Amino acid sequence: MTERSLAEWLSYLEQLHPSAIDMGLERSRVVLQRLGLSTLAPRVITVTGTNGKGSTCAFVAALLQAQGLKVGVYSSPHLLRYNERVQIAGAEVSDALLCEAFAAVEAARAEVSLTYFEMGTLAAFWLFNRAGLDALVLEVGLGGRLDAVNLLDADIAVVTSIGIDHSDWLGDSRESVAFEKAGIFRAGKPALCGDREPPQPLLDQVALLDSPFFLRGRDYDLSCNAQDWSWYGLDHQGEALSLRHLPVLDLPMENAALALQVYALMQLPWQPEVIRQTLQQTRVVGRLDRRLLNWQGKSLTLLLDVGHNPHAAGYLAQRLATRSVPGKRLAVFGLLADKDLPGVVAPLLSEVDSWAVAALPVSRTRAAAELHAHLHSSGARVTAYASVQAALEAQCEQAADGDEVLLFGSFYCVAEALDWLGRQANGGVQDGFAG
Repeated sequence: MTERSLAEWLSYLEQLHPSAIDMGLERSRVVLQRLGLSTLAPRVITVTGTNGKGSTCAFVAALLQAQGLKVGVYSSPHLLRYNERVQIAGAEVSDALLCEAFAAVEAARAEVSLTYFEMGTLAAFWLFNRAGLDALVLEVGLGGRLDAVNLLDADIAVVTSIGIDHSDWLGDSRESVAFEKAGIFRAGKPALCGDREPPQPLLDQVALLDSPFFLRGRDYDLSCNAQDWSWYGLDHQGEALSLRHLPVLDLPMENAALALQVYALMQLPWQPEVIRQTLQQTRVVGRLDRRLLNWQGKSLTLLLDVGHNPHAAGYLAQRLATRSVPGKRLAVFGLLADKDLPGVVAPLLSEVDSWAVAALPVSRTRAAAELHAHLHSSGARVTAYASVQAALEAQCEQAADGDEVLLFGSFYCVAEALDWLGRQANGGVQDGFAG
C-alpha cells in the first residue's frame, strides 16, 4: 500500500466516524490498551477550562522546559498546521512522525470506530510514549470527563475557568460545565481552579476524591498595577511562596498565576529570575497576539485573538480598556453559528470604532449578513465583506498611522489572518511585542 501523506491521513480521519464529536472513553480506551500505552511521562498535567487553557499550558510547559526538562505538549485546535497540536521539547513534530503515529493507531484500532480527535489524541500519546519525556502537558479538547485526553491519569489537574460554551455537549449552566470539567480530577492528586467561585459540582468532586485543592483567591492569587504584578501561593508542603514585581505580560496574568501555582507544587527549583524571564518570553500565537505591521507605508498594530465566547470577549474588552491606542481601533470579526453573538459583541462595542465582518470558510459559520444586522442594530459602524482576508485588507486600507486592527471571534478567523500575513510580500510583519 502506498504510504499516505499527512494531508491524506487527515482527510481519511475526517471520514472515519459518523459524527465529528462522540463523547465517551470506551472506544478510545480499547485502542489505548491495544497500543500498550499507560504511563507516558513521570509528570502529567491536564488542563481544562472554558477559556485560558492554551496560555496556561504554554506557561506550564515553558516553566518546566526552563529547568531542562523534556516536555511534551498536546493542544487543539490548530491554526495553520496540524503539527501545532503535538510538540516535543518545544518543537512541532514532523509530518513523517505524525504519519507513522496515525498508521500505528490505525493498525491497533481494527474494527473500533474513532473520531478525528480521538485518532489524533491516541497518535499524540503514541509519539509521547516514544519520546522519553520528563513531563507531559495536556490540553482538554472539549469538557473533560469524556474527552479522550482524560484517558490518562493526571498527576496535577487544572481547571482554568468555568463559563458556558459548547452547551450542546456540556449543558447550559455553569453547574453542568463544572461537573464535566471536574472529571479530570484524580483521587488524592492535586486539583487547581482559577475560577474564584467554582460551582458546587466541582467542589463536590474534590471532596469525593479527597484531592488537595488549590483555589484562586484562597490558596494563590495575583495583584496587578500598571507597572508590574505580584503573585503569592503555596508550595507542595503548604508553605507560603511569593514573587514580586513581575513584568506585565501580553498573555493573561491570571493564567500565568495559575501556571505558577502548578509549578510550585512540583518540587522543582524556585529561581525567581528564571521564572520572570520565562513568563515574559512565553508567547501563544493567536491569543492576545500583538504584532507590528508595516503596510503600504503605514505603521499599524495588529492584535489577533481567538476569543469566541462571552467570557473571552469580556476579558479581551478589559485588556483593551487598560491599553489605549494613539488612533482608532478597527475590528475584523467572524463567528461560528453555535456561538453567542450578542454575548461576544456586547463587551467590545465601546472599545471598537468600526467593524468589518465576514463569513468564515467553514459550513458552521454565521453569515456576514447576520453579523452585519446585529452590529448595525447595536449602533455600530459596520461593513460586510466576502471573506476575512478582504475585511482585513479593507480595515488596513482605512487605518491611519497608529491605528490598531483587532481581529477576533474564532480560530478560523485568526487562521485566515495568519495566512494573509504569511503572504505579504514586503516582509513588514514583526513578532508580537509587549504592550
